[in-house]
Amino acid sequence: MTSFVDNLTARIEKFIQLVDSKYIDWENKPMPGKWSNKEIIGHLTDSAQINLQRFVRCTYEENFKLVYAQDEWVKAQHYQDMEIADLLQLWRLLNMQIARVLDNYPSNRLSAKCDNSKNEASLHTVEWLAQDYIGHLQHHLNQIKLK
Repeated sequence: MTSFVDNLTARIEKFIQLVDSKYIDWENKPMPGKWSNKEIIGHLTDSAQINLQRFVRCTYEENFKLVYAQDEWVKAQHYQDMEIADLLQLWRLLNMQIARVLDNYPSNRLSAKCDNSKNEASLHTVEWLAQDYIGHLQHHLNQIKLK
């Protein structure tokens, strides 16, 4: 898990530095029904919350199901109305907690599985979930447009 932790923290810190050095239009929605840059960070915050729960629960249980309705979560959390500095801090801290949990993960639990699918059961190991989390994170960070 060390390489995952290093990869995650490097991506988070790089993005935070980019935010400090470039101007990003956080508020604008590119099209009706699409998320603003702020809401993308909000979605990544929700993803961090859910995945943190998955990682923690896999230390002591298996084969549980944990999914969420992403659009409903973004809407319910009112990220569009949140101060961007607060939102970025929340997102960063949740990811640092994921890194902390995974950096100290019990090696005998890395193959523990949980179901993250919305329909048919699809069990994945902690290692798979960690790699998928990085890919998902980078996908959405790439969507954030600089002005």
